[in-house]
This record gives sequence, structure tokens and C-alpha cells, in this order.
Amino acid sequence: MERIEFKEYSADPEARFSIVIPTWNNLPYLRLCVDSIRTNSRYPHQIILHVNEGADGSRAWAEEQQLDHSRSARNVGVCYAVNAAATLAKTDYLVYMNDDMYVCPDWDHYLWQDITALNHSSFFISSTVIEPKESGNPCVIVSEAFGDRIENFQEDALKKQCMDFPKEDWQGGTWPPNIIPKKLWELVGGYSVEFSPGMYSDPDFSMKLWQAGVRLFKGCGRSRVFHFMCKSTGRVVKNDGRHQFREKWGLPSSQFTKHYLNIGRPFDGPLTEPEETLALKWARLRSRLPFL
Repeated sequence: MERIEFKEYSADPEARFSIVIPTWNNLPYLRLCVDSIRTNSRYPHQIILHVNEGADGSRAWAEEQQLDHSRSARNVGVCYAVNAAATLAKTDYLVYMNDDMYVCPDWDHYLWQDITALNHSSFFISSTVIEPKESGNPCVIVSEAFGDRIENFQEDALKKQCMDFPKEDWQGGTWPPNIIPKKLWELVGGYSVEFSPGMYSDPDFSMKLWQAGVRLFKGCGRSRVFHFMCKSTGRVVKNDGRHQFREKWGLPSSQFTKHYLNIGRPFDGPLTEPEETLALKWARLRSRLPFL
């Protein structure tokens, strides 16, 4: 494990969210992401980076911008990165966001509306992502109109048209960008480092929240964020997260998101315990067999 360093600056007392962004030598997208937060947010926020390696100048840029950050000399993966950066959070709410995302105008206002409408702090809410390519995710808005990389990014068009796509609130919030009360994050211990560098760490985190009694996993249809889909996973040796999840929880992650989180279905309130259908019973039984 790499030694992790920390750098903090004076916190804005008006900051509403602590936005954690892990980054790995991806400075052009990181700068665009941070700029969008500063430009398109309705409220001030604390931005916290975890700089993996920083060979592209991203650590120097973080210091120049006086952004709170943690840093490791090598890539420690998503789980350690998010956990490290989260220790610097000064607000009551943690947002986890990827460095290749661009927040649309008032993305934070719509999340705040959802939060303040609740009378409890047991929730996990995701923004709705706009992506340039189809991935089979029912929660995503797909449009090629805004480009797929910085060089052809249609920023002005996105800001004007991002709300033109119909999308209601949906069940099963689990992927970034997402928001959670910091106390709830601390209760479940953040991201599970045994899933490093990070495959299947998202559904694992949601299952930990489920075990802690969380039943509101909401996708906010009005809070929209563009995702370039410039994944870093092709540069790392992946963990076998599919196997790990099944061994840990006695259930395939696909069955968890389908039967527990009702992922992609219209949002109709807090979730309930899943019905023990034959399909779910069979999935549990198969999880006890040797992994194929």
C-alpha cells in the first residue's frame, strides 16, 4: 500500500456538499469537471481530489487552485482514493464524482431539493447521467449531440439542451455521481478496500447501505451530469469483483440490483424487502455452488 499524503486549505463556511473526485493523470478532464462545478452549481461546495500519481501536473494544479486533496505516488484505485479524500470532508454531505464528468446547470439544487424534502438522513441519491454511447444502463440518457471527448465537446449546447430529454426519477441510485450523508458514509465504513482497485465496489457499497437499513436509493431525474465515459479501468489490473461480490453477499450483484434496488424502474418511494421469488431463491442457491 502506498503512503498517502494530505493537503488542506481554508474551508468555505457556506459550502453545502463535499465533492470527492479521484483522478489519475487525467488533467484536461479534471479541469473541465472542476470548472463545471464552479460555474454550474447554484451553491458553493468543497471540492476534494485524490491525486493518483499526478505525473501530468494534476497535483501542482490542485495546489495552484487551492483544492483540498490527498495524494499517492502510485495509483491506489478507487476505493482507497475515495476513502482518503473523504477524510477531508467538512460538510454534512458527501458527493462522489468521476473526473470525466461535467455537471449541468443547477445539478446541485435539484439534489438539495430532494434532500430537504426528506425527514430523515437515511438515503442514497444519484444524479442522472447523460452519455454519448449506449451501454445498456436503463438509468442513463443517451445522446451523441454533445460529443464524446474534450476535442468535440459541445458545452454550450449541453447547457442549453440538457433538460430537453424526458427523464423521471428512477429507482436504484448506485453509481456516481451520488450523494450520501457523511454520517451514513462513516457508519458503513466507506468503500470496501478488498474490492481494490474498484470493480463492483459500487454495488458492494449499496449493499452495505441496505444492510444498514437504507431503503431510499433514488435517481434524481432533474439533476443531470454529462459523462465522457473516459474510463481508467483499461490501464489497471482488474479485481474479480463479480466473484468477490457473490462470495461476500451470497448473491450475484445483478440480482441485487434487480430484486433489491429495482434499478431503472420509475421511482415510487422507499424500497421494501424483495419478494422471495423462485428466481431470487435460485440465485441464492447458485451462489453457494463453485463459481463458474
